[in-house]
Amino acid sequence: MALTVLRFNRAGAEPGWGVLFGDKVAPLSGRYATTGDLIEQGLEEARALRPADAVLKLDELALLPPVTANQQFLCQGLNYRCHVRESGMDPAKIPFNTLFTKAPSSLTAARGDIVRPEHVSLLDYEVELGVVLGRHIDGPVRVDENNLHQYAVALTVVNDISARDIQLPQAQFYKGKSYRSFGPVGPYLVFPTAEEWRKLGELRLRLAVNGEVRQDGYCREMIFKPAQTLTELSGLHDLAPGDLLATGTPAGCAAVAPKSKLVRWIFRVLPEQRKWALFLSKQQSNPRYLKPGDQMVASIRTDDGRIDLGEQRHRIVQA
Repeated sequence: MALTVLRFNRAGAEPGWGVLFGDKVAPLSGRYATTGDLIEQGLEEARALRPADAVLKLDELALLPPVTANQQFLCQGLNYRCHVRESGMDPAKIPFNTLFTKAPSSLTAARGDIVRPEHVSLLDYEVELGVVLGRHIDGPVRVDENNLHQYAVALTVVNDISARDIQLPQAQFYKGKSYRSFGPVGPYLVFPTAEEWRKLGELRLRLAVNGEVRQDGYCREMIFKPAQTLTELSGLHDLAPGDLLATGTPAGCAAVAPKSKLVRWIFRVLPEQRKWALFLSKQQSNPRYLKPGDQMVASIRTDDGRIDLGEQRHRIVQA
């Protein structure tokens, strides 16, 4: 059975870690400063805790992001077939894995506010499965479905908040996705068993805005799965315990490509400046972008509830 761990604040105490048992939390005695420290030094203690040790009430704790700001925040783009289609492309013609990073300073908790910068008007959402590394990788390795659990250790919910009016016209994923509060993570780190790691495709990602379901898809729709991506990343740079990989989002984002092939063709042949001016003008009338006051809920779980990564709840506020 999966182990569920959270990071929290409580009055008069330093930030701590605990294991979730129903609506109560068993605190760890160790003071693990980073997610990597927890994984390397604290899992034995966490696995030894029992329901009788759960002396804290979950609703009395202030949740913190369970991935700390010292860790790498790695991301995949255009990684769900349904999302590729709504972006106006053919999934069969995606020849490479789109990889980028978000600033760790964008990390924020699973409850609270998402701040829309003053100059941003096209604020979008992307619910994603987060995969957390469990060991150091300092050279090329071959990861597959059978040994994935030897390299990855935990799962979490990520929402890749994106300023489309920065990201797309400027062709800068990092800049458009790295503002403070643009990286909600948690509420938990869920540590699956080796058998549960083989069931990632059954995880269902859902996101609603003001009660309207916008995204609803399964991880089985990924084009480049976590094992493939970790294999590729291992050939690029070092990875460490606690580093986070956000694995892409299903269909349902506010930003979508025009449905008309003629419009898409015209858009491609326009000069760059004219093309993006037209894009920004057209998107201003799209009501699906996030606005101050909007309430957003995101979750990831299997339909049978055996693997449940918890639920995020956020409100959009204006800077």
